[in-house]
Formats: sequence, structure tokens, C-alpha cells
Amino acid sequence: MDSLLFLSARRLVAHRPLPAVPAQLYPILFQAAFLDGRPLVLQDLVAQWPFPVLNFQQIVGRRELFRDHPSKLCIQSVILAMVEQLQRDLEEPGCDSSPCHLRVLDMTGLQDDTAGRAPDGMSVWSGTVALAKACLEVSKHQREFQKRGSRSHKGRSSAAAAPRSVDVHADLFVNGTSYGILWDALQAGNAGPLRLKCREFQAEELCLAGIVSLLKSLDPSGVRRVDLRFNNLGLGGLSLVLPHLSRFPNLQSLRLPYSNIDVRRLTPESVQGIQCLARELGKLQSLRELNLGSSRLSGNLRHILCKLEAPLESLELAFCSLLPSDFAFLSQSFHALALKRLDLSGHDFSQTLLQPLQHLLEETSASLLHLDLMECHLMDSHLATLLVSLRRCSLLRSLGLFGNSFSIAGLKDLLWKTVVLPDLRLVVYPIPVDCYKPGLDPGWILEEQLDRECLGAVSAELGRMLESSGRADIIWTSNPYGHGALDYFSL
Repeated sequence: MDSLLFLSARRLVAHRPLPAVPAQLYPILFQAAFLDGRPLVLQDLVAQWPFPVLNFQQIVGRRELFRDHPSKLCIQSVILAMVEQLQRDLEEPGCDSSPCHLRVLDMTGLQDDTAGRAPDGMSVWSGTVALAKACLEVSKHQREFQKRGSRSHKGRSSAAAAPRSVDVHADLFVNGTSYGILWDALQAGNAGPLRLKCREFQAEELCLAGIVSLLKSLDPSGVRRVDLRFNNLGLGGLSLVLPHLSRFPNLQSLRLPYSNIDVRRLTPESVQGIQCLARELGKLQSLRELNLGSSRLSGNLRHILCKLEAPLESLELAFCSLLPSDFAFLSQSFHALALKRLDLSGHDFSQTLLQPLQHLLEETSASLLHLDLMECHLMDSHLATLLVSLRRCSLLRSLGLFGNSFSIAGLKDLLWKTVVLPDLRLVVYPIPVDCYKPGLDPGWILEEQLDRECLGAVSAELGRMLESSGRADIIWTSNPYGHGALDYFSL
């Protein structure tokens, strides 16, 4: 329920111009104007912002609010107001009469994944482009002002104070289409009034030279995540990229899925590449999350992680062709005692890997919060072994089992034996084999073969079972995309 203060703020921002109000009311007015979609009011507020910092998430609230409200125009209006203020300051350097005291605009964490975003929301990519354009616009205005300065400001003292600058903290997403404008903006920001400070950097389908160039241009102090996916780097490319990551002292998360790493058949070149990868990972003193999804690592996990001096807390090894020896290494390593999130999706646990998995889960049971075992060839016959280990993971919050081959009876058994886990809140279960029409080829299950009435009945029955067991707080769903991707920084 909205507070009386927030309801009053909503009434106030419904009219423009705003009356003079105390400084302490600006945050609640900003929140009301943002959530009600009033971009012009937001411009007015930024133009007179009385504090040095404006943090979107702290003021507006949860990320869900950005997803469910028309945020694009509002975010653009804040960027525009900031640009206009800096341009005005360039025209009047050293002037202290401006009511705007903004020095840091924090826009991190605003955007959600495309699947959950409102049509008029702002994606990470479009937000990156908008900020890059703003940097270039301010930089261009600065150059034009300096060109005409010798003529129009001859009488002004050379000792006049420098114009105000603003640091913009943001999460940046770049691909081949936006590379040029972001690179230009980062170069301009080094000496300009508007500077981009990256918190999380994601590059997708970008050439090796482009990735290296951007990494070298980022301010190193605030970068906590680097996400390089679909870039086809291979071990050779990674050996050229990773040395540039050691300049980020606070880098906690490194995500390298779909990097075309395949070391199943070792060659002198791949051995050298593994050694380089291990050496560079060892230099990342703050690293706590590593994603090597869809790499072919068979038997080489030990050699890749051997130089790490601190344990990982999140490890994603989906579709990595791991062998029993890889599981043995993880079980015996210091990572096992620290892992909070583990993704082993895409491995065949129906045969030789089931016992190694059981042992690994027992070793991680004291810390594990999130476990993904999607598309792992698991069947009812494997549940007894799996449940012995799962029930020992007393802190487990979420369990992903989508894409396996359980029956309705197997799902019920899974439910009854996991409701005892006190912290469990989410289970993504596979569509039971009973809910597909008979006569299908298990390797080619099509959407048209799904009996939706049967699936609806199963979902309802599972809900009743949860309620009768006193665990209606647990979400059981067959939709692997409906609850947002888990993030290491929210663990």
C-alpha cells in the first residue's frame, strides 16, 4: 500500500511547473514522477537536483518497477536534463548560481532481460547507446565552446574554475552495431564533462580487436563483471583478451559462455592455451563467479582452475562435456565448500556421472543455494540417488530440473521429499513424460505433442500437495523462463 507521502507526491507531480519544495522531498517526487511516466517533471527535478548523487535504484526501488512501468522516455528525459545542465555550465564556467548539484548519476541495474521487459522499457543496449550519444554531445559542445572562447570570453580570467563534471555509473552492453559510438564516447569522456563509469560490461558478437580496445578504455575501478559471449574467441582469442582483465581490481564475475573452447583433444597449442587461461584467471584476486558454459573441457577443469587463490562461489559449467575426473577434482577442491550456485546442466547423469554428482553435492551441501541440472537425462530411476544428496543441501533455495524425463509419480516423490528443505522457494520441474501423447520419439518431443490439459491437472495437483504440506511458499513451475535469471550479486 502506498504511503500518504507518496500519494501526495503523485498529486504534486501531476501538475507542472512544480512549486518550490524542500530538498528532502526531491527523491519521493522523483520516484512518483518516474513511476507515473512524467518525463518533463523529471527534467525539472534534475535541473534543480539538490544532492551530489542521483541513484535510480535507491530512489525508485526494485527492478520489477522498471520492468512494469514506462521507463524509456523517463530515462531519456533524465539523460537529456543532465546534458542540458552540463552544456549550460560550459557556457558559464565557475558560476555557482546553478541549483543543480549533481555529480554522480547512478543508472546501474535498471534494465531487465528482454523477455520480461515492457514494450516501452529501455534495454541495456539502447541505454548504452543513449549514454554514449549524451557523452559525445556534451564533448562536442565543449569543443565548440573552446573554439569560440578566445573571441567571446577574452575578458574572463584564465583562473576561472573548471566547469562541473558528472560521472555516470552504468551497465554497458555492446555489439558490432554499437561498438563505434561507445568507443568514441569512452575516449571523449576521458577529458570531457560527462564520464562513463562501467559497472558491468557485456560484449556480444564482437571482434577480438574491438573487445580489447573497449576493455582498455574502461575506467578500471568500478568494473565488477565482464561478460563475453558469442564472440567465438577460442583459447587463442582468450589468451589475448584475459591479460587485460587484471587491471580491474574489483572484478568478481567473469562470464565466458559460447567462447568456442574445445580441449577434448589436446594439442601443443591447446595445452599452452589452457596454461595461459589458468595463469590469467589466477591474477584475478577478487574473482568469485566463473561461467564457462558450452565449453568442451573434458578432463581439464583441474588445469583451468588450478591457479585460483580464492574459492569460487558461483560456477556455471553447463554443456561442458565434463568427465568423472572433473567432478572428482571439484569435490576435493576448496571451491566445493564455498559454492553457492552450481550449474551442471546438459550433462548425462543417467550412467557414469551420477555417483560423481552425488559426491559433489554432498561436499557442497553446506553452502549450496542454487542448483541447475536441466537436460541431464535424469529419470525416475535416478531420483532415489539424487534425493539422498539433495536432502542434505539444507540451504537450497532453487532447483532447476527442466528437460529431464520424470513421470508424474516421480515428480510427486520429488515434491514430498524436498518440501523438508526450509529455504527452498523455487523448483523448475520438467514436463512429465505422461503429459505427452503416446507414440512419440523421445528425442523429438514437439510442442504439438503436449497434452496441455494433462499438464494443467498436474500443476494443480502439485499446488494442492504443496498447500497440504504447509509449503505454499514454494513455487513449482514448468516454465524455465518465468522467474528471471539468477544473478551472482543477488545471492
